[in-house]
Amino acid sequence: MPFGLIDAQFISFLVAITLLSISPGVDTLLVIRNTARGGIRDGITTSIAICCGLFVHATISALGISLILLQSAWAFHMLKLVGAGYLIWLGITSLLAARRGQPLPVSGVLNGAATVSRWQPVKEGFLSNVLNPKTVVFYMAFLPQFIAPSDPALLKSLWLAGVHFVIANIWQIGVVLMVGSASKWIASARFAQTLNAATGAVLVVFGIRLALTQRPV
Repeated sequence: MPFGLIDAQFISFLVAITLLSISPGVDTLLVIRNTARGGIRDGITTSIAICCGLFVHATISALGISLILLQSAWAFHMLKLVGAGYLIWLGITSLLAARRGQPLPVSGVLNGAATVSRWQPVKEGFLSNVLNPKTVVFYMAFLPQFIAPSDPALLKSLWLAGVHFVIANIWQIGVVLMVGSASKWIASARFAQTLNAATGAVLVVFGIRLALTQRPV
């Protein structure tokens, strides 16, 4: 292989991206809404469309990483430290949300039965991801943690986005299948609190670990 698709950092990436995929957010809410509105087909279509947007963000991120590497190895190191801090901030945010004990804001979403165009969930899913500035900021901060200066940034970013695509779809399609039979559970405060507490704690620890192990290239 020309570069390490599965290297020493890959397990860490899998853990982090799985936790981030299952933490409550806009993508999960959109999948729930569209499933309730148009059924399982629309829910799965929405999930796939959302995750296709990840490749757009990965490409933008890789171009930014490449430019930083051309400027300075030290700047790349600083970017990785900023990314570790961002993970810690995401974790703290999740822990605070768990402390408030708020349910996912899906009340009124699980009772719809509208008929929409077959392409509506595609458009909604893809655009909601691609036009979300938080996602590209996240990718710029997150992906450098798992890309070595010797790796081709674009290829490695697209590979990691592909892994994220699979993990996120497994979770979101699981949500689609749960919506009909477990809508009350999904909308409960306990469900959101458990997800937020678990992901928040691990993200904080993970971010601290990354920050402490960073070394200038």
